[in-house]
Amino acid sequence: MFKRIMMPVDLAHVDKLSHTMAVASDLARHYGAALTFVGVTSTAPGKVARSPQEFGEKLAKFAADQAALNGAETASHVVISSDPAAELDAALIKGLGEIAADLVVMATHVPNMADMILPSNGGALARHTDVSVFLVRHK
Repeated sequence: MFKRIMMPVDLAHVDKLSHTMAVASDLARHYGAALTFVGVTSTAPGKVARSPQEFGEKLAKFAADQAALNGAETASHVVISSDPAAELDAALIKGLGEIAADLVVMATHVPNMADMILPSNGGALARHTDVSVFLVRHK
């Protein structure tokens, strides 16, 4: 049913993604799908990495660690954005097209009042692509 699953990853918050990673890995194993972790970074130095190359290396290591831990075939893909915070939805849509994923599995956050005015990233992917989006509630 699914051949390539995309999971957006914020390397600064991987400690909050274990439940979502378990769901994505389980789906990948179940369908025999490749699981690609997509990270968005800037060309400017940040708290996770000093360059897009270093960010890519860290994301690739993260993907390899997840493959060893969860037994799913994994890959990593970096999308470079001039302003990741402002352009996150567009960057994720770009990454989705570049890896040709047919399912997105992503973590959500605990709902709050800001959700009344600001759209969710998962909602944006569902509205602006023809790909299924599986939102995993943050625990």
